[in-house]
Amino acid sequence: MRPQELKLLVIFDVIMTEKSITLAAKRLSMTQPAVSNAVSKMRGLWKDELFVPDGRTIQPTTYAINFWVQIRSSLHNIKQAIEPEEFEPSSANRTFRVALPDIALDALWLDLRKLFEKEAKGLNLHALPYAITRTKTMLDAADVDLVIGQSNRSLENICTEHLFDTSYVCVMRKDHPLTKKPLTIEAFSLADHLLVSLSGDIASPTDQALQQLGLSRRVAFTVNSFSSAVPIIMESNLIAVLPTDLIHKYLAYGELAITHLPLDIPHSSISMLWHKRQNTDKGLIWLRKHIKQIFIKRRTHQIEAVKSFIGS
Repeated sequence: MRPQELKLLVIFDVIMTEKSITLAAKRLSMTQPAVSNAVSKMRGLWKDELFVPDGRTIQPTTYAINFWVQIRSSLHNIKQAIEPEEFEPSSANRTFRVALPDIALDALWLDLRKLFEKEAKGLNLHALPYAITRTKTMLDAADVDLVIGQSNRSLENICTEHLFDTSYVCVMRKDHPLTKKPLTIEAFSLADHLLVSLSGDIASPTDQALQQLGLSRRVAFTVNSFSSAVPIIMESNLIAVLPTDLIHKYLAYGELAITHLPLDIPHSSISMLWHKRQNTDKGLIWLRKHIKQIFIKRRTHQIEAVKSFIGS
């Protein structure tokens, strides 16, 4: 491969990452016309349009996306071999992009901001919407550096680190009719339920557990964020199966009745996921370490508080 062709691959990689000729030029310390000229050469060499305008950004063609998937890991390995990346939090200037559900964001973001202000003032942290079905796609395309969410199966080229297993409780307003006596499986199945579904799918582990007992329930309301669930529960006759992580911050309100579930629901495994090409990325290793520490510290306190509340 001639040196100029390798240079084109590097420019192509940055354009795909930034989704902008202007931002790519800035990151490469090149002029915008020089990057545009490089794109023209790519189109001639690879016989494809590669990028099409989309408002203020550009969208890659199918050929460009497939080509990038094939070369990105190799380019990263070459760069690491020639110039290993060092990471010093106090002097680093970098943006981390993390896809995660709102419940994880509430648990992490404030503590991470305090950490950044203290130790890493040049770091930025951007949250992106989480969808379990898009985890591999987002990591393959480098749309995010990290995903925090469920990890129920192994994914090719995706690394994982387990954070915790989520447990669930049944939640309703404090004066709900079902609080007058112990919650039975029959009463639970006949109630009107609120379901948190990030994808919009109303099938859930709760429904699967009920089906095994020959029962079903009515999902009367769904929301697509955990933060929306409890305020609705507080002001309605709906009940919900919610993770203990979410319930903790609402205990002080005194507006909720929390009880153990009358059926067994499998725990959900929550993990951090990243692409293997970033397995030795020292900046991401630093971020992952602190995310895990925050979760461990917060969850120990939260779970004990919820258990104590239910037992009181």
